[in-house]
Amino acid sequence: MNTMGLHISIRNSGDVAILDLRGRSTVNNGESELLSSRLKGLIASGVRNLLLNVRDLAKIDTSGVSIFVETYVFLKHQGGGFKLLCPHGPVLEVLTALHLADIIPTFDHEAVALASF
Repeated sequence: MNTMGLHISIRNSGDVAILDLRGRSTVNNGESELLSSRLKGLIASGVRNLLLNVRDLAKIDTSGVSIFVETYVFLKHQGGGFKLLCPHGPVLEVLTALHLADIIPTFDHEAVALASF
């Protein structure tokens, strides 16, 4: 059983905030609350372009997915962007099953993702 919580590190490239996610985003232990809080904080500070590096995100549940969708919709309406970097394994399976991989732009290379903003 994976007992590793969610760890988030934030860095910037131009006007894009890049969040490196490691661990899992689930309701358990408040991981999704942490993710939501960080995203809302960045948006409140004026960030309108977010790239979430989910390469090291081992698991996501519906609470994490709903945070992705809410943030994507909000930023799209604000003229910004929300994109995912390197979804794979269980995270990609969830995104694909919910057809979100067809809606939220995903990239395999950070440079290509950043150039797309």
